[in-house]
Amino acid sequence: MSTMKRNFIIILISNFIVSSSLTMIMPFLSLYIETMGNFSESYVQKWAGLIFGATFISAFLMSPIWGRISDKYGYKPIMIINCFGIALSIFLMGHVQDVYQFFFLRLFMGIVTGFIPTSMAFISKHTPKNVAGKTLGTLQIGSVGGTLFGPIIGGSLADAVGFSYTFILTSITISLAAFIIIIGIHEPKIDTKKKSSVFSRKNIIWAIFHHRLILNTMLVTALIQIGNFSIQPLLSLYVSDLTTSEQVAFLSGLTFSAAGVGSLIFSRFFGRLADQIGYEKVLATLLFITVLFIIPQALVTSLWQLILLRFFFGIFSGGLIPITTALIRREAPLEVQGEIMGYNQSFRFLGNIIGPVFGGIISGIATISTVFYTTGILFFIASIIVFLIQRVPRQYFEDVLKSHQ
Repeated sequence: MSTMKRNFIIILISNFIVSSSLTMIMPFLSLYIETMGNFSESYVQKWAGLIFGATFISAFLMSPIWGRISDKYGYKPIMIINCFGIALSIFLMGHVQDVYQFFFLRLFMGIVTGFIPTSMAFISKHTPKNVAGKTLGTLQIGSVGGTLFGPIIGGSLADAVGFSYTFILTSITISLAAFIIIIGIHEPKIDTKKKSSVFSRKNIIWAIFHHRLILNTMLVTALIQIGNFSIQPLLSLYVSDLTTSEQVAFLSGLTFSAAGVGSLIFSRFFGRLADQIGYEKVLATLLFITVLFIIPQALVTSLWQLILLRFFFGIFSGGLIPITTALIRREAPLEVQGEIMGYNQSFRFLGNIIGPVFGGIISGIATISTVFYTTGILFFIASIIVFLIQRVPRQYFEDVLKSHQ
């Protein structure tokens, strides 16, 4: 087995483990908080939202920093640090005594949650540009699969062995992933002297905001995540309005998973298609098609219609993030690729933070159905941005960087 293939398989498995660890507490988060004291329902709901969102807030701030460190010292050491940091924070979560300790551990977990963007930058750097979309689309299977099955694994473990042991077993699994990376991943040596002082952080940020394609790709990434996360917290309530069954939690999980299954199946296909006919063209088309499957979700009259539409939405939305990442990989110079990937990941985390708040405000002012319309508008705006950006003259990031040195 070639070094590149072995690296890819290890990163794919590690991405699944890390992504699942971030979402595994979703099924029992409120229940775990209730074990810490005699709290009101509103108190539990408030802290459940704060504790779950804490990870995204600190991750939003730290992603570019981890990317910059990776560019300078290599990706492998950072992935190892991230894995052990996540494992430690999850282990300690099984021993918290109050919600404040839980909150700060989730905040710390976000600080060391640079694994996903670092691993993507590592793979993309050693992948030929002509197959970057297909490769990153395949890598997406790991993170999407983890997000999809994380709640299932976490809920099953919590029922079987209890909350504390669930955290402990998860931390052990992530530690094993770190040891596999230590033993199995081979990274070519990086010329740190070349990278240490060529471009400052200020120069890179300035260049991002003056490079039309990269800036707009990051903006589109944020819009995609705002759209995806605006409906997720409301999905169970929407499902309960469409069914008389008492198994609302199960049916909500099934509805949520439908989009994930569609993404798992087709993300590689659309990545390969983008490699062949152009990233911007496929990205604009997919964004527009997703609108056609988002809007009808506001008009469904039965649950099976919603599940079917979520599945088709997942098929066409699953290729969006791999293609935006491949676009960044194509435009970013290798010596600053990790940091730029980190900023792109920060835009994703920003969308993760804004999305639930945005959806809650819209549903509070109008109805849950209205959230689907606003999400459709966001995806339509994103498709227009990508369509228009193809028509402007191409810029080279190195030239933009050098113009501001």
